[in-house]
Amino acid sequence: MNVHLPEIKTTIKSLSDLGIETKGKVFWNLSPAELVEHALNNKEGSLTETGALMADTGKFTGRSPKDRFIVKDQETENTVWWGDINIPLEEEKFDLLYEKMVRFIESKNLFVREAYAGADLKYRLNLRVVNTLAWHNMFCYNMFLRPTKEDLLEFESDFTIICAPDFKANPETDGTRQENFAVINLSKRILLIGGTAYAGEMKKGIFSVLNYILPHNHEVLSMHCSANVGKDGDTAVFFGLSGTGKTTLSADPNRGLIGDDEHGWNEDSVFNFEGGCYAKVIDLTREKEPEIWDAIKFGAIVENTRYYPRTRAVDYQNKQVTENTRTSYPIDHIKNAIVPSIAGIPKNIFFLTADAFGVIPPISKLNKSQAMYHFISGYTAKVAGTEVGVNEPKTTFSACFGAAFLPLHPTEYAILFGEKMEKHQVNVWLVNTGWTGGPYGIGNRMKLKYTRAMITAALEGSLDHVTYRKHSVFGVAIPEFCPNVPDHVLSPRSTWEDKEAYDKKARELGTAFIMNFEKYRDFASADILKGAPQF
Repeated sequence: MNVHLPEIKTTIKSLSDLGIETKGKVFWNLSPAELVEHALNNKEGSLTETGALMADTGKFTGRSPKDRFIVKDQETENTVWWGDINIPLEEEKFDLLYEKMVRFIESKNLFVREAYAGADLKYRLNLRVVNTLAWHNMFCYNMFLRPTKEDLLEFESDFTIICAPDFKANPETDGTRQENFAVINLSKRILLIGGTAYAGEMKKGIFSVLNYILPHNHEVLSMHCSANVGKDGDTAVFFGLSGTGKTTLSADPNRGLIGDDEHGWNEDSVFNFEGGCYAKVIDLTREKEPEIWDAIKFGAIVENTRYYPRTRAVDYQNKQVTENTRTSYPIDHIKNAIVPSIAGIPKNIFFLTADAFGVIPPISKLNKSQAMYHFISGYTAKVAGTEVGVNEPKTTFSACFGAAFLPLHPTEYAILFGEKMEKHQVNVWLVNTGWTGGPYGIGNRMKLKYTRAMITAALEGSLDHVTYRKHSVFGVAIPEFCPNVPDHVLSPRSTWEDKEAYDKKARELGTAFIMNFEKYRDFASADILKGAPQF
């Protein structure tokens, strides 16, 4: 029997248009309290001291990028950037996998949620999520934007997520690499996830969808970044991969939070794609990150953590399951979050990198050429636990600080970025939240209080009139003074005991940048190439 695949729009509170002939119960748009009850009754998790729901993601404690596919068809064949990141799956394989998955979930109780992705009404994507786990549905309540009761009466779905962790693919017949998979079908507007209970696959799957639709169809720049706004309306954007500090640094008590991970930059504003935050909590303390600490209350979820049995207080230092322990909560759990999550054109952009070499200055200012070069390069270090098989920091280059989520070629995003940066004369800063005083294993992680002080100084204009000097390899402008930061910290070379060893490491990293950029050289303008390391 052939399954009837969904039309792009539907207003029926039924799953029949998905080809799902339900035999179990279907729960539509339950509240967090109801979902917590279901999760506890189904033994999907337990409550912590603060009322947050603690759940485990099983075998997979991070994304599995090698098992993420995009259906290759007439829509995507000549538009998607095919390769190791965007792995093709045949249409026929998708249809077979879809039918098997639908038949698998028909007998189960299902939790269905209708939600939005994108705070800007002009570019909003209407989502319908079908989950077999209550806590997954609660994760989607937290992470996507929440329609009002009135909105739900006339809700029309643009894109469907079906997530069933217990369903496993057969690689021999389904075209997958393993039993777990995440498959995006941009033509039929479906995201299928199976074999993994890592909730972040749903969130990042939709981010990938928006990374295709917005630039390709609307010339809106989609960004892997956090964003906040000051009292005077000055927007700041923070680019960076997981573990570089996007969530932490954007949760500033003196600024309004727009969002912590995914945004769009249109003709006149920056807008959040999401309705919540998904933050790492390993070694979390109230002293270091009070906003995130206080957000972990009833309605929040903590993943792969452990608590002290007597008090049920979460042991955030516990790495028993993974270093990639996380929390999910609605954005309004942050006191200074702004609603709707939209603000003006950015005045300052920060490229965050966890430099494992200890070479990159803790803060430096980039000219246009350097900004374009570093945006395309997207240098950082993968932090332990954020992906399968990564057990310690590993230096990497990720185009646009989010190559894993880019269905289009990086040049399409880079061109949009360059146009917007030049048009609005935005200040661009490179910030190292990684190592100082030596490479990983010798040096230490940059103190958060120093990073906060440097970013505050940039936002307040305190770095506009200080003296700068050029970095010997990267040529970026290093301030010689910053309020509330010791002068020697500003110069990475001065923090190393062995200055010659620093110079050698700096040249090694500069060479790595140049080698990585070779694949982009054919399209890069002379202006962009001026931003490369010079030595």
